[in-house]
Amino acid sequence: MKQNRRLILCLLLLWPAMLWAADSNAPATWNQLSPEEQKLLKPFQERWDSLPPERREHLQQGVKRWQSMTPEQREQSKERFARWQSMTPEQREQARKRYERFRQLPPEQQERLRQRQAWFKNQSPEKRAELREKWKNMTPEERRQMKQKWRRDNESSGERVERSHPDRPDHSERPGRMMQR
Repeated sequence: MKQNRRLILCLLLLWPAMLWAADSNAPATWNQLSPEEQKLLKPFQERWDSLPPERREHLQQGVKRWQSMTPEQREQSKERFARWQSMTPEQREQARKRYERFRQLPPEQQERLRQRQAWFKNQSPEKRAELREKWKNMTPEERRQMKQKWRRDNESSGERVERSHPDRPDHSERPGRMMQR
């Protein structure tokens, strides 16, 4: 009987500490956000406190990422966001699928694609347009041959290139399209 009383007394004494710990894990209310967070999250002000906790936490993590970016990174992010906003729902879905396929590639292939995309981006706008037009006008067979040539070139330079989509033998996406912005 004495043990039960002690247990109940301990629980009653610890109850406020447990409530405080639970509250400290809860996402911040609008008034608990810093002035800079409030400025960046202003579009959500009216509905902030009614957003699901996971959404609020996700948005706060985005603010932290934004604050850690350089001015150049912020400018690039704004441009990407504007491009995303101008996309149709179908284009957004296609971009999501390409990104997911990219994430499933081995790190070596991801790096090769990043390098290929960087090479393409460093070409003049005229050269990029010329390459896109050339690719667009190729037949599926010509595209397949071009991919085989790229693989042979990579293999001869000491790299082993695996097909990124073995279940899709005639994958006819433009080169660099996966990473194109």
